[in-house]
Amino acid sequence: MEKRVLVRLRDFGSAYFYNASELQVKEGDYVIVEHDRGVDYGLIMPPDEEAMKNAAKEAVKKILRPAHSGDIRQIEENRSKAKEAFSTCSKKIEEHKLEMKLVQTEYSFDRTKIVFYFTASGRVDFRNLVKDLAKIFKARIELRQIGVRDEAKFFGGFGSCGRELCCARFLKDFEPVTIKMAKEEGLPLNPPKISGLCGRLMCCLNFEYETYKILSKGLPREGEKISTPQGKGKVIAINVFKRSATVELEDGIQVEISYKEKEHGK
Repeated sequence: MEKRVLVRLRDFGSAYFYNASELQVKEGDYVIVEHDRGVDYGLIMPPDEEAMKNAAKEAVKKILRPAHSGDIRQIEENRSKAKEAFSTCSKKIEEHKLEMKLVQTEYSFDRTKIVFYFTASGRVDFRNLVKDLAKIFKARIELRQIGVRDEAKFFGGFGSCGRELCCARFLKDFEPVTIKMAKEEGLPLNPPKISGLCGRLMCCLNFEYETYKILSKGLPREGEKISTPQGKGKVIAINVFKRSATVELEDGIQVEISYKEKEHGK
């Protein structure tokens, strides 16, 4: 029987489904796999609901074996060599006067390929850079342009909530985040307050948005004029978690209206 596991290639690569039938492996284990015309390594990740939905559509790749102590040593050596490659590539970028910022470097397990991740404001002609790097390292060279959110994911850190960045901790893909989400969630539309370390709108706005929409159902909007048992007034604040609205009456008095009671027909 086929047993599918989600494996993230190397330290920063994409995640793919692999067949782990008859192998004693679990989440958090390193494995040696066949990938991209060579041998590579990866970490078994907990698959999320969306990944499981798409699993049947993906071609399942092959795990060669669980990583043993010698493999782990080679992975550590590759990480050390990647730091040297990073320094070399940075110098070559300066020599070629390219408008790009090198972010991270990693070797494939068998060292036949080196991936250089970089950010840039536009397109970069790095063909001559690739030629130079191929001559130096005698390996296939891949330069991969990433966004500022990917950069934050690489380096990690802590958000304004005091917790580890969502992108570094569990997010696998970046979904669009809009200012409308912040508005719907009642947050101040002040960029520094709703932006993450990457300078973009916080990812948590996206996956919290659906919850806010559900909790907000049946609540009035700020500025809306409504009738209360105490008289007519204007909604000046909403608390979606308490499911309540603060209303300023025509005489200036403020009252809190609970919508929990309304849910129970009271």
